[in-house]
Amino acid sequence: MKMDKKVAIITGSGRGIGRGIAIELAQAGWLIVINDIGNPDPPAETLSLVQAAGSDGHVVLADITVGTDRQRIVDEALQRFGRIDLLVNNAGIGPRVRKDILEVEEDSLHEVMNVNLIGPFFLTQCVARVMLEQIKEKVIEDPKIINIGSISAFTSSTSRPEYCLSKAGVAMSTLLYADRLANEGINVYEIRPGIIETPMTAVVKDKYDRLIDQGITPIKRWGQPQDIGKAVAAIASGFFPYSTGQVINVDGGFHIQRL
Repeated sequence: MKMDKKVAIITGSGRGIGRGIAIELAQAGWLIVINDIGNPDPPAETLSLVQAAGSDGHVVLADITVGTDRQRIVDEALQRFGRIDLLVNNAGIGPRVRKDILEVEEDSLHEVMNVNLIGPFFLTQCVARVMLEQIKEKVIEDPKIINIGSISAFTSSTSRPEYCLSKAGVAMSTLLYADRLANEGINVYEIRPGIIETPMTAVVKDKYDRLIDQGITPIKRWGQPQDIGKAVAAIASGFFPYSTGQVINVDGGFHIQRL
């Protein structure tokens, strides 16, 4: 019975936005491959929440910046569930220390780019190959790939240029894969979150509380992980069949240019 259910791989789903996505998809009946690194407790908690939502999942502790680990995510998904219908490239980091662009060191740029752009690029490549085979074998229909981008793709933050550059790269990676895979039956999307309340943004909570109060976003509240999860669930449910390479802003209206 489980083999008939659709399967989603969600990277970085131990907490934050990834967990929000996992819960929303689980509520819609999806099986979830929960990927994270480090402490095994957060992804185990996500699995419990997925099960509480009425579905099931599988935890894979793996580093998306390592080729053998990327392959293991795919292999374990196939061994456990037999199919991959959706990849959500969500895992991401900011720089360990925010520094002015004139002080940024090479190691910091490499680390952020590896996690936010290079790892997801090659995981997408790996998963897309499997999806193409499974389409031919009629195991799956209309698989999808979703990249979690950021308003930082077009918004300058000179104290964390590593993050901005990586997310600008994610935007182009979305377009490239959308172009390549459209004729093969795989649509690719970017969801572009704004100010979302997660462990990553907790360190700048006071700053964003103030900016939200001052009206930086037309919708005056923090975004929540479930806001992103609902957007992913809408795409996963097939509500955008004639769209690919599309950016969906989930940012409280931040992207609106206002006078």
